[in-house]
Amino acid sequence: MKYYIIAGEASGDLHGANLMKALKEVDDSAEFRFFGGDLMQAQGGDLIKHYKDMAFMGFVEVVLNLRTVLKNISFCQKDVLQHKPDVLILIDFPGFNLKIADFAKKNNIKVFYYISPKVWAWNQKRVLKIKKVVDKMFCIFPFEVDFYKKWGMEVDYVGNPLLDAIAAFEPHPEFKEENKLSEKEIIALLPGSRRQELRYLLPSMVSLVSHFPEYQFVIAGAPNFTVSDYQEYTGGHTLPVVFSQTYDLLSHAKAAVVTSGTATLETALFWVPEVVVYRGNPISIGIAKLLVKIGFISLVNLVVDREIVKELIQEDCNENKLKQEVEKILSVNGRGQMMEDYNELHNRMGEPGASKRAATLMYNYLKK
Repeated sequence: MKYYIIAGEASGDLHGANLMKALKEVDDSAEFRFFGGDLMQAQGGDLIKHYKDMAFMGFVEVVLNLRTVLKNISFCQKDVLQHKPDVLILIDFPGFNLKIADFAKKNNIKVFYYISPKVWAWNQKRVLKIKKVVDKMFCIFPFEVDFYKKWGMEVDYVGNPLLDAIAAFEPHPEFKEENKLSEKEIIALLPGSRRQELRYLLPSMVSLVSHFPEYQFVIAGAPNFTVSDYQEYTGGHTLPVVFSQTYDLLSHAKAAVVTSGTATLETALFWVPEVVVYRGNPISIGIAKLLVKIGFISLVNLVVDREIVKELIQEDCNENKLKQEVEKILSVNGRGQMMEDYNELHNRMGEPGASKRAATLMYNYLKK
């Protein structure tokens, strides 16, 4: 089978790579062409465009980069039509992917969607669009099944692929030595993989350094950035940056400050106490507040449907409140409570195997 996969950000690259690996196990003749990143490229096939050239988050940011976004959409449409895959597999990234799905459907190309757009969070009527342009939806959160059922759409629940990635992780025994880290306990900083996230969030994260001299702060670097990209926002502090080693960093961390996104769930699945933060363009955030229909921004809290990790958003993401919340999760009582809550999260998340289940279902659907 010829698979055309589109992932537009770092988390999609991770899930896309694991899916490709599983597809190769069930389909000996699997061929891949994709928009993605380094992890997907390592699985083989043709990388057409890297996600670092596509990831714009926020209403204002998309508008400011609209010419690039439209150019990418046009290029992708032409490429899909030229190569006529057996199936187009879309991974989250709805602003881009739903337009490609519509185009593919009009050109009689089968469309699978792996990892649902967060339509349950805002603009729920997008489900009507999804029903028209997507042949099969593969969901990774149990609550999504009931949500889609309310809109008259049957979906496949496959479990969460983060469990696969974490189960496959093998700690690097020389991680601290190779990265020249000291013996101090680590507070991990995960500022995200978008440039605007570095600009809005990293200075607040780094403000913690002077308050916790007994710890070393280590930044989880995204592969699309360099050390100098981070130094621009560290306010003169020289902090170690470890690239493409986030799981090793989390496996050594005592606590973490994490930008809202997939990393919040990864951090919790590594049993690391965390504070979740988010800041963005005030206009974009203002629009989002009007549209979003959920009470939380972190996947951790969404899965358990209550606050177990603190979320500091916009003006709440400041030095004083960050210091208070990090002190809490480093305390015996605060850490203990979070470990109890994480136990509930793990129970709800289930077992590994999502990538294999998704790949098997996809292949069987295509053979029919």
